[in-house]
Amino acid sequence: METDRLILRQWQVSDYPVFAEMNADPQVMEYFPTQLTNAESNALADRLKALIAERGWGFWALESKATGQFMGFVGLHYQDKDSGIPHAPLVEIGWRLSSAYWGQGYATEAAFAALDYAFEQLAVGQVYAFTALQNVPSQRVMQKLFMVNCQQDFDHPKLPSGHPLQRHCLYSIDRAKWRMMKARNRE
Repeated sequence: METDRLILRQWQVSDYPVFAEMNADPQVMEYFPTQLTNAESNALADRLKALIAERGWGFWALESKATGQFMGFVGLHYQDKDSGIPHAPLVEIGWRLSSAYWGQGYATEAAFAALDYAFEQLAVGQVYAFTALQNVPSQRVMQKLFMVNCQQDFDHPKLPSGHPLQRHCLYSIDRAKWRMMKARNRE
């Protein structure tokens, strides 16, 4: 999948070292429970790659068209009914970019393509996003995607009680609103 500046694609072995560096960066991982070791990062990339191979979609590797550089990931993930996330089962949209690419609209640009894929190719009725309440930058991306806060904050089931990042907000957008906003953007 391509946008004006980006390629969303299957993971390559050459992405792994850059991904590991990104996942060890305290700035990138500020709103995650912990930084990842090389082994943990590689295992995550293996899982993401396998899910795309299995389904044809997932958290795609993000590449710059101009430089060919791996930038992080953007895409879709299925949360099953036992995930503990409100409204599950659901399709979630998510992103994680190297800090070198922050503030340039890349996450939003790639996420628009991922949302289009969810609504037009997968024909899902609604897409959700969630993050720690403190993660205001990700919430701004959600808002730029025309997602709205569901006002259903929840405790993330994978974080221990009392963890500072435990409380999460939930955003969503449905297919009808997506199509309306997409048509408006073309005008």
